[in-house]
Amino acid sequence: MTKVLTDDDRSIRIKGRSFLAVVLSPALPLDQWLARLDDLAARSAGFFLTRPVVLDVTELQIDRAQLKELLAELSARNVSIMGIEGARPSMMAPGMPPALKGGRPSGDIEVKQTEPVSGEVQTEPPRVEITEQPRPTLQSLVIKESVRSGQSVIFAEGDVTILGSVSSGAEVIAGGSVHIYGSLRGRAMAGSVGNTSARIFCRKLEAELVAIDGIYKMAEDLSPDLIGHPAQLWLEGDAILADKMN
Repeated sequence: MTKVLTDDDRSIRIKGRSFLAVVLSPALPLDQWLARLDDLAARSAGFFLTRPVVLDVTELQIDRAQLKELLAELSARNVSIMGIEGARPSMMAPGMPPALKGGRPSGDIEVKQTEPVSGEVQTEPPRVEITEQPRPTLQSLVIKESVRSGQSVIFAEGDVTILGSVSSGAEVIAGGSVHIYGSLRGRAMAGSVGNTSARIFCRKLEAELVAIDGIYKMAEDLSPDLIGHPAQLWLEGDAILADKMN
């Protein structure tokens, strides 16, 4: 019997897809950087758990052996490296995560997506073109309920407003500012696409972690005078400042 091949038999479906990823940019000396990473992980439990991570070594002057050792150290800490950005060809070796190129903060590239994402890495199938576009006017996302432990709200296109509270173990990530009308007990990260003018506002500050444009503070780093009070946080240079609100 002669088998007749249909178009479905001959085709392999290949699609592009965007994923949320954290970008880690190590600094020398690596042992001190790893100690700071351990401190962050210890004070914000679950921050790296199940979260894909891109390792950016663009500014890191290390060789292949040192990169292998760094990957091993990260693996031992359950940090899942999905790709390496900025590595010289001489640094790469079989078995390492793939080299990545062209990663941009979301909002700088035009992609089709069904839900907002932040800090995305674009995987390109053959003959798929990615066109750079001017960054669109910032929009806003309003959540009319509290964000419960284990939940994430991620909106790279603009501000996020939470009409309820953000529980411990929950997180809100915004390309713009974060407005929380209740208590902030979890993590809030504003300016995730490089917006240094983003701010964090909350009715009651009890955060596990706050970050603006990648600069972060843990609960222990916040002034005791601010804890339990309405507060706003903003970025000046490489420091997060905070003040009470009436």
